[in-house]
Amino acid sequence: MKKILSAALAATVISTTACSNQSVGEEHTLSNKDKAVALLNSIENGDHHAVSYVNANQYIQHNLAVADGLAGFGEVLKALPEGSAKVDVKRAFQDGDYVFTHTDYNFFGPKVGFDIFRFENGKIVEHWDNLAKKTGPNPSGRTQLDGPTEVKDLNKTAENKALVADFVDTILMQGQFDQLPRFIDAGEENYLQHNSAIGDGLSGLGAALEAMAKQGLTMSYSKNHKVLGEGNFVLTISEGEFAGQHVSFYDLFRVDNGKIVEHWDVIEEIPAQSQWKNSNGKFGFN
Repeated sequence: MKKILSAALAATVISTTACSNQSVGEEHTLSNKDKAVALLNSIENGDHHAVSYVNANQYIQHNLAVADGLAGFGEVLKALPEGSAKVDVKRAFQDGDYVFTHTDYNFFGPKVGFDIFRFENGKIVEHWDNLAKKTGPNPSGRTQLDGPTEVKDLNKTAENKALVADFVDTILMQGQFDQLPRFIDAGEENYLQHNSAIGDGLSGLGAALEAMAKQGLTMSYSKNHKVLGEGNFVLTISEGEFAGQHVSFYDLFRVDNGKIVEHWDVIEEIPAQSQWKNSNGKFGFN
């Protein structure tokens, strides 16, 4: 699989004619969401055609452990142990030129990840992600990936994005916890939590914050870089600190009837700039 995909990546980098045999009609039938999912699946299944959905001359990488361009992606694939890669995309959403996914990985070990792809003219030109090790169920028995996947309420996308952006600013950045009832109803059944350390409901959140305080752990959000959404699902990409480390927060929320009812997240430490393999930064959204 690695040999096939790496060869395809190399061919795409060397020559922009690598896609010349692609059926234009076939490609145009695929949505950007379909193309992003196909590219992720190719890590496991070796589908060399999926790389044709990437603009080889304009691929900007924001995973700081990967060198820029398709060549950097190819180097990572070469380093994977033979046959080890597993990819199971649980959720995929589209917001304008962006596609964002929530995936169960085995990628140098079991991981959970969010990926974001930006498209121009039907080709992927930019990629962001946040990855974390898989852990066991949380105090309410929920995992990092289970729960609803169906997109609903497409007509409420803008409204739901505004609600979540307000929640991140008011609660997570400003710490105005007295405002929580504006966003989340009381009762464990009204706020389902997938963070590994937090149980359902506002009571679960309170218990987790109390436990963190006893351990001397702090968490702060300093900037919300991007809000993406489709229907009842909204993803925010934020920056801040957790347990004394500079981190990026990817938070996925499900909204129902004007309230936040479910939450998934991935927190990833941002390495020192001296360790970066590209100069694009972790965020860099327009």
